[in-house]
Parts: sequence; structure tokens; C-alpha cells
Amino acid sequence: MGQAIRIIGIDPGLRRTGWGVVESLGNSLRFVAAGTVRSDDKAPLAARLCQLHDGLSGILHREAPHEAAVEQTFVNKDATATLKLGQARGVAMLVPALAGLVVAEYAPNAVKKTVIGVGHGDKKQIHMMVKVLLPKAAFDTDDAADALAIAICHAHHRQSAAYRMSVPA
Repeated sequence: MGQAIRIIGIDPGLRRTGWGVVESLGNSLRFVAAGTVRSDDKAPLAARLCQLHDGLSGILHREAPHEAAVEQTFVNKDATATLKLGQARGVAMLVPALAGLVVAEYAPNAVKKTVIGVGHGDKKQIHMMVKVLLPKAAFDTDDAADALAIAICHAHHRQSAAYRMSVPA
């Protein structure tokens, strides 16, 4: 049997960026860690982005994932909020990329479909299924639970991609 792959899922946000780490080996998943990086909402935007960068960098250094997955941003009616979220998402993608990791991206509906079976669902359903799939999971915020769901989604999809790549054409 192969080596376990450690995956970090990241749920980007300017105020709170959730992160969750799982290990994937074959069809089994194991909870490693989860948490939330917070930025000071009274600080200037550049300082907040640095706080997210430094927090995520420390987590990557400590948890040593092999791969990363980040949730894609949805566009809402508030252009300013969407732009700030996009900047936080840029940091969430940059930190693992600078660490040499492949960074996968998943739409929120793809994460929900993978974890709860349908493309639309509320946070309670996601949290319940994260606890079913990772019984030892502990998370401090909705953002950390969502990050674990993103990591679970990547674990599922990376297996499908690996299978497709290993099957002769």
C-alpha cells in the first residue's frame, strides 16, 4: 500500500480563513488538525493580508501537507467585499504555491456535492457529514469545518484523477 497523502483544505476569508488537514490513504481519511487564521479587522488591508500570509505559512510549516485545496470565490452583490475576499483567496493560494505544493480549486457546490451528496446544503449538514467522515475532527469555527470539507473533496477528487491518469487510453 502507498504512502498517506497529507492534504490541507483552505476556506479563504479576510476576517477568518479556515484551514483543515487530513491524511488520505486509499479510501480512508484521517483527521490531523484544523483551525482558523484571523486578521485584525481594525488594521489596514495590507497588514491583514500579511497576517493571513504569516498564519498560513506557520501552519504549512507545522503540518507539512503534500497538497492543498482552496475554495473558489463566489461573486456577490457587494463588489468591495468580493474584491477583498479575492485578495484573501490570493494569499490562500500563494502560501501553499510558494511552499511548492500543487493547489487545487473547488467550487462551493462541488465541495457540498462531494461531502453531503447534493450541490446545495447548509452549514449544519456540512458539519454533520464532516463529523461522520472524520469522527475525531475538532474545529473551532464554521470556516475550519468548511476547510475540512474542502480537504475531503480534494481527497475524493484526487483519487478519481489518479485513477484516470493510471488507466491506459
